[in-house]
Order: sequence, then C-alpha cells, then structure tokens
Amino acid sequence: MGILLSKTAADQAFAAWTEKYDVFAPMLMEGEGCFSDTDIIRYGKPASLDEIVWDKKSDYSFKEILLAINETLFYFTEDQTIVPKGPEKDILIFLRACDLHAVKRLDEIYLKNGFEDFYYARVREKAKFILMGCETTCASGFCVSMGTNVADNYDAYIKVTPDCVVAEIKNEDLADFGKEGADADVTPAFVTENKEKVTLPKKLSNESFTKEIWNEYGARCINCGRCNFVCPTCTCFTMQDIFYQDNAKVGERRRVWASCQIDGYDEIAGGHSFRRTNGDRVRFKVMHKIYDYEKRFGYPMCVGCGRCDDICPEYISYSNLVNRLAKEENE
Repeated sequence: MGILLSKTAADQAFAAWTEKYDVFAPMLMEGEGCFSDTDIIRYGKPASLDEIVWDKKSDYSFKEILLAINETLFYFTEDQTIVPKGPEKDILIFLRACDLHAVKRLDEIYLKNGFEDFYYARVREKAKFILMGCETTCASGFCVSMGTNVADNYDAYIKVTPDCVVAEIKNEDLADFGKEGADADVTPAFVTENKEKVTLPKKLSNESFTKEIWNEYGARCINCGRCNFVCPTCTCFTMQDIFYQDNAKVGERRRVWASCQIDGYDEIAGGHSFRRTNGDRVRFKVMHKIYDYEKRFGYPMCVGCGRCDDICPEYISYSNLVNRLAKEENE
C-alpha cells in the first residue's frame, strides 16, 4: 500500500526532510560538464522535488556521498592525531535500482571484506535510500542482463507526476512524508528490457587472460580513469600525507579516489609494476568486475549502469568488450 499526495503537500513534506536530513539526489549542473558550455547530471542537495532529475540517469553515481572523493582520515601534530567528526545528520539518497544494488557491492568491500572500514561505516549507518523508478531504459544501461533492474531494499519510493506525487514508505522514520496523503496502490517502475544487452561468459578459461582483445581495447585507452570514477562499484583509493607550510611536522592524511587504469597505480617499492601496459589494465578492470569479484562473493561486481560507456572519451565500450569475450569463450 502506498500514498497519494498533492504536489503542494509533497513539496512541504520534502522541505521538512531537507531540514531534518542531508538530502542528496541527481541534479542538473548547468555549465559544469567537461566544457564550459556543457551540462552534467551529478549528485547535489536539492531544495525541492522539482530540482531532482527524474527522467535521466545521472552521469556520476551516488558513490561520492558514501565514499568521499577526497577524505581526511586524521590530522596529526608531532605527538597527537585527531580524527575528524563524521556526518551529524542522517542522509537521504535518491537513486535507481542498479545503484541500490551497487550499495551492496560497496558494503561487501568496506564492511564485510575481513574488517569494517570505520570511515565508511559511520556514513553508511546514517544513510537511507529513496528509490527512483525507471519508466524507460537508458541508452547504455544493461541492468536487466545483470539482474539489477529490480530492487526491494529501499526505505521509500517516490514518483513525481505533473499533478501529484505517489510514494511508498517502508521505513517508519520517514513516515511523516505521507501524513497528508491518501492511501493508494503504488508499484515501483522497473524496466524489463534494455536496448543494450550483455551476455557474461559462462566459464572463463586461463586463456582468457592472454587474449588479444585486451591489447586491442587497451590501444585506445588514454589512462584518464574516468570509467572508474563514474562507476558506482569501483572502490580503489590512494593515500596522501599533506604537510602544512607553517609547520612541516603538522598536517593531515587523506585517502583519495584512485584508478587502476592510470599509470603508476600498481607500482610498489623498488619501482616494480604489475600491469605495465594499457591492455593489462583493461583486462584487470574487466576481469575484476565479472570474474574475480564473483569468485569471492558469488555475484558480479558490475551492476550494468552503463556509465563507463557514456563517459569514455575514446568510446571504449565495456559492454561490447564483455560480449566479445563471452562469444570467443563460448565458441
């Protein structure tokens, strides 16, 4: 059972949310794309439901809310360290089914992968998720192929129409949103077919790691790392120690997003590198998404959002690469 609200009542309820919670949702950022005359859809703090982009997939994922791009882990002096405070308010994140499945992938890495990450956990425990339905498929997504087109582990579902707002509130903490509404039948909108379809290899052989396909796609890669940064399931980071100019013994340690596609990412002491060529790096990314992660956790890391295909300046298609790999392996 759901709730039907007038647009006015829904706007008032949302305004109350923005006072109580830090609310994040996809928003149109005009002139903030790669060029000064291009726009981008990225997560921000909307002041109203009208500021949320409902009909298009965000170019960047929700990930930067749970896992900051640049995060200070602690400040240090000569004899003391201080951990910065975590978020004070609870957090509401508007996202789609594929991204809700991505949350599960992040939780596996940062909460269940041998130990619990303190910094991720303190943000994650404050987060609640508002499902945004998908009336139609996006052009590059293949969530149906990955089984991530449907989700039920949301705290609330909201759909905005020109005349009214319908909602399903599953978390009692959010029940105030529908107190002015009337009962209604509400079924979240999930796509059942994508334009883009991906077939995963049924079984990968040892020869999969030495195929020429990696060098073919790697020859086009320019090591920008954008595919990793827009991906809602990539979790790699690097460490930086920042020393202050007025006292070189005082500063802060940060963790910053990193990319396995960038030269030097896998370099260790002594200058040794495990993946020296672009082909090696492309292979690592793809095989980690569809083989390594699944071998450990029982399901693929990729959720089929298609953002990596959208963002690549060299038009390297992850989905086409996987389809070609599957075809060669199945043959």
